[in-house]
Amino acid sequence: MDVSEVIAKARVLLEALPYIQDFRGATFVVKYGGSFMDDPDPTVRKSVATDIAFLAAVGINVVVVHGGGKAINRAMDASGLKANFINGLRVTDEATIAIVKKTLDEIVNKEVCDTLAAVKAKPKGLAGDSVLVCQKLETDDDGNKIDLGFVGDVTEVKVKLIKKEIADGFMPVISPVAEGYDGKPYNVNADTVAGRVASALRARRLVYMSDVPGLLADPKNPSTLISTVKVGEVDGLKKKGIIDKGMRPKVQSAVRALQDGVQRVHFVDGRMPHSLLLEIFTDKGVGTEIVHG
Repeated sequence: MDVSEVIAKARVLLEALPYIQDFRGATFVVKYGGSFMDDPDPTVRKSVATDIAFLAAVGINVVVVHGGGKAINRAMDASGLKANFINGLRVTDEATIAIVKKTLDEIVNKEVCDTLAAVKAKPKGLAGDSVLVCQKLETDDDGNKIDLGFVGDVTEVKVKLIKKEIADGFMPVISPVAEGYDGKPYNVNADTVAGRVASALRARRLVYMSDVPGLLADPKNPSTLISTVKVGEVDGLKKKGIIDKGMRPKVQSAVRALQDGVQRVHFVDGRMPHSLLLEIFTDKGVGTEIVHG
């Protein structure tokens, strides 16, 4: 093996050292979602799980919140129910919420936990409605009145239950379902859940993993990645259409999390090998970070 190659590897480890020292004992919330969850190639899922296991191995308390939209669509097709959306939000009647809860808690959550366990992390699956309370969602992103049925907006996170799992050495893996004031389960946007959980835990970092590289000045050109966005720039980027419909709930949750005490929020592409580690443990990063200011 070439000595210069060995030295280059050591350099990478040394670049990571101050970050590892700084983040030891901190809490990170990772939103695990995007097309890589459904990628037929298991190496993509394994790569993401390995990054998450690495964070835990260097002493970071990781909490995972997962999505599962595509799995829900498949389960609804199998049941002969038609998916119905208003402005990108799923309309959820009584028959649909039963399928949503079963799919997220019993199929997707288990798959995420199994993938993490295979790389020697210690995941603990938590049904979202055991740790999340919500009210019925009544307005959309733009403040218009809306009725989506059993769709909620998180009002409370049961922090003690999550912290107990962390204290017992586990990595909580939470599904995006919450318990309504009526005691029934509600479907909740997973990006929003990740933001609320990060705020409630006062997380140092909130990372959204999806299937876009981050915020792009030109959505068709990946080389126009915007590395850092300040909260004050968000409205302007929305007006320019750089933050479009798909990114809106993510960015909105990010801004709210920053206002509630989360230090930084990152958007990274789950399909890119080790994007999570490169974003967190290197000086340059590979995605978009949203910061105060």
